[in-house]
Amino acid sequence: MASGNNGVSGAAKNFSGRKIRAGVVGVGRMGRHHARVYAQLEETELVGVVDTNPERAEALAEQFGCRYFHDVSQLIAAGVDVVSVAVPTTYHVESTVPLLNAGVACLVEKPLAGDVNEAEKIKRAAETSGSILMVGHIERFNPIMRALRKEQSDASPIVPRFIEVIRVSPMTFRSVDTSVVMDMMIHDLDVVIMLMDGREPDEVQASGVAVITEHEDICNARLTWHLPTGTCVANITCSRLALKTERITRITGENAYVKIDYGGKTGTMIRRLANEQQMIEVRESLRHGADLSNMKWHELVKIEELQVDEGEPIVEEIKAFLDAVRHNRRPEIDARAGLANVRTAERIIEAARKERGGKHIDVMAVGNKS
Repeated sequence: MASGNNGVSGAAKNFSGRKIRAGVVGVGRMGRHHARVYAQLEETELVGVVDTNPERAEALAEQFGCRYFHDVSQLIAAGVDVVSVAVPTTYHVESTVPLLNAGVACLVEKPLAGDVNEAEKIKRAAETSGSILMVGHIERFNPIMRALRKEQSDASPIVPRFIEVIRVSPMTFRSVDTSVVMDMMIHDLDVVIMLMDGREPDEVQASGVAVITEHEDICNARLTWHLPTGTCVANITCSRLALKTERITRITGENAYVKIDYGGKTGTMIRRLANEQQMIEVRESLRHGADLSNMKWHELVKIEELQVDEGEPIVEEIKAFLDAVRHNRRPEIDARAGLANVRTAERIIEAARKERGGKHIDVMAVGNKS
């Protein structure tokens, strides 16, 4: 029986005395890692994999001691409890919906779908069937993001006012059938919307250019939230045409500043240390022209490095998924969160194309004129 609570039913499966039977659909770049983790975890048994490339799937099945199936229906017939769906986004609906309808819990690689309509189809299937659905936005499980969230739970939460994100990398010629917004920026949309407690932006502005592919290869988005606590703006820039890889997020808030380096797995947190009276005195001195050049400003704040663990992101992601399945509870990155990310990405793409009149702009040609 489906509860309508985003795909969580009233009756949980009983896994007492047995392992959770797992499968993977799509064992390319990401799917092979899902298969590896299921094969290695003590609480799971990797039953089988599905892939359109028989040689690749058979080799991986032999490596991990599982079976190779030709399609999803065979995987369902084998009696799996959970499945990771790591096929190209275009095939998410046709791979995921039958699994959900069969009562199989699904972990779908980001994004949930290629557009809002398909994302809603998957969401409805989860709600109707009562099957658990989680979206694989892996940056939430990056050690540095886990460290930030632990810091916020242990201390006062950050009230964001301005968020700046840079995510750039060289062209890999993967996921070139979609915009860089759906390919790369979707990671940061998930994190930023999470920081906004799941609320989608009130305003979206964007500029993007298509250079090598027919879709945006570079995009900048400005997202604005008008909240009871005040306005927050997020400025996100993504490019798959950079000469180096960089994944940096800076969060400026009422009570703190945070810099996150996803690639380096490092983070710095700066919080106010001075009391309000001390800050009033400093401002008053500045107002009267006092010379404070000898004051060490960092003594007014607390600077600390975020404490990062060594957990592998995909292992932590799958463990969170399995925990939701075992306890029959809604996963944190559920269909609603996945849909919000896709809907925001669509709004950004639409804004970028409207801004440039829907035309493909050859910026390389433009650049050569200078």
